[in-house]
Amino acid sequence: MPGGSPPTDLLLILLFLNLFRRISLPPVLRPLVTTRVLLHARGAGQEGAAAHAPLAPGPRVQVQEPRPELRADPVLDEEARELVWSKIVERGESIKAVSAELGIDMRRVAAVVRLKEVEKGWIAQGKPLAKPYAKAVLAMLPKTSFREGSDEMRPHEPINEIHVHGLTMQQLFLPVPETRYFTRHDAAKAFHSGMLSPDKRVPHPELIEMERAIVGGAEGGKKTTPAQAFADFKAAAERSERKVAEREARRSAAEEAATRKVDRGRFEFRFRDVNSELVGKDGKSHRGVGWRYGVPLNDRKKGQVKIPLSVE
Repeated sequence: MPGGSPPTDLLLILLFLNLFRRISLPPVLRPLVTTRVLLHARGAGQEGAAAHAPLAPGPRVQVQEPRPELRADPVLDEEARELVWSKIVERGESIKAVSAELGIDMRRVAAVVRLKEVEKGWIAQGKPLAKPYAKAVLAMLPKTSFREGSDEMRPHEPINEIHVHGLTMQQLFLPVPETRYFTRHDAAKAFHSGMLSPDKRVPHPELIEMERAIVGGAEGGKKTTPAQAFADFKAAAERSERKVAEREARRSAAEEAATRKVDRGRFEFRFRDVNSELVGKDGKSHRGVGWRYGVPLNDRKKGQVKIPLSVE
C-alpha cells in the first residue's frame, strides 16, 4: 500500500514465491501451484476479506450465477400457481388457452393443477404443510410472477417447441424447381411419407392459425384484430380439447364394454375376449396377449448365440 507497510499476507506470498523458484518441482505442477498462490493473493485484499467476512443479518441479495450451464431455471411462485389453478378449475378455461396466455408448457399447467388439488385436499383434511421449507427453497431460486390484468406478462418458458425427429437428421438431396412453392409440409414428406409438418406437430397449432389471421394470411385473406384472433384461438383450443376428451371417453367406453367383470367381494375378476392371431408370425407382436410376460426375448433364452457370426 502506498504510504504504509505492505500487509503480512503479501509478504508471506512473496517469500513463498522466492522459495518456489529454488524448489525443484515437475513442470506439470508449477502452473497449478502458481495459480493457487495468485488466487490466494487476490483474496488477501479487501475483496477477499469482504468475501470471507461473516454474513450480516438482513435480507440476502441474490447474485446471478455467471455461468449459464449452472444457472437455475425460474420456477412459478405461489401467486402464479394459484392463478393457473383458478383459471382451470374455477373459471373452466382450457389448458391450451391458459398455456398460451401465460407462456407455460401444457404439461406444467396440468402438473400445477394436480398438485394444487392435492394441497387443497390436505388443507381441507387438516394436514400440516411445510410452508417454511417451501419459502426457503423458493427464496433460493429465480421466480416467474403473473399478476391478473397486467399487460407486461413475460412468458415462463417456450411452449411451442418440438423435438428433433430422428428421420430429419439424415442428409437428403432433393431437387426442387425454382418455380415450385416448397413448404414445411413438402419438407416433411421428403423425409418420410407419413411425417407431419412442424405446423401440425407443435403443441399449439392453433397459435399458428392465430398469427396468420392477424397478418392476413388466413383463409379469406382479411386481417383480424389481435383481441378477436385470441378469442378465436381460445374457441379453437376448447374445441380441440373437447374432441380429445370425447375420443378418450369413447375408447374407455369400448374397453369397458369389452370387459366382463365378476365381483367376488374381496376381488374383482376381469375377462376379455382375445384374438390369437394378433401375436403375429413370430408370436411376439406387441398387440398379442402376454407379449411382455408369456414369450421371452431371444437374448434371455439359454443357448442363444448372441454374437454376430457373419457380416452381411
